[in-house]
Amino acid sequence: MQTTIQRISRIVFTSAWTVVLLHSSPACYAEEMPSGAVQMAERSKSLWDMISAGGPMVYPILICSFVLLLVVFERSFSLRRRRVVPRLFVERFLLQIGEGGLEKPEALDRCDSNDSSIARVFTAAVRKWGKPAVEVEQAVLDEGERVANELHRYLRVINGVSTVCPLLGLLGTVSGMMQSFDVIANSSAMGRTELLAGGIGSALISTAAGLSVAIPALIFYLYFVGRVDALVMEIDRRGQEIVHLISAEGLEDRRNRPRGKTNQKKVA
Repeated sequence: MQTTIQRISRIVFTSAWTVVLLHSSPACYAEEMPSGAVQMAERSKSLWDMISAGGPMVYPILICSFVLLLVVFERSFSLRRRRVVPRLFVERFLLQIGEGGLEKPEALDRCDSNDSSIARVFTAAVRKWGKPAVEVEQAVLDEGERVANELHRYLRVINGVSTVCPLLGLLGTVSGMMQSFDVIANSSAMGRTELLAGGIGSALISTAAGLSVAIPALIFYLYFVGRVDALVMEIDRRGQEIVHLISAEGLEDRRNRPRGKTNQKKVA
């Protein structure tokens, strides 16, 4: 996990350094350009010039974009299926319990050696080994709820970014337009529409920046919510399977089941 955080930090540092280079690059070549080229370069704004023209509200939007980047990388790593519901571990664990190859101490050791989320649910169930099905199921539900809350961690941050960024952009646009109108009203340029158009264009940059961050944030939020829902459903289904295997009713049913009938089912 620390390695992943270090990688994300390097990515954020590289992105910030790229922005600085974009900001400094036009000035480096301005002296070598002819006058006409300099005028064209001044008209074609760099990325940092556009950010600066967007007003102070663009900087909180940039901070939100870096936070979004960190959370997306962290959730992409934490919500991998092999970290939450490793298929090989689950199938072997349930198969060995169903065949009687694991008892309570061995099952607990097997769960403790696995750091997945479903192993925690299995541990809670195994601790109620031989208890009534209602009690085992309640232990599974309680631990499953805690696991689900951990899987939903930081998703509110992504949702918050998708909600706040358009509002920050709109606030920046409104304040920028108010300043533009005040400047024009207090000057002798009442008939110069190009000044008004330039002021409005600069004010709209903050709205564009807010939407540019909010739209990917909303897409990532919907994607991660769908992934978490699928993982929670898988954990619930596997939890019900272990309840039927280790509850008092399940153990009694396996003891009363004829061995020959079980072997026939395996052959089939």
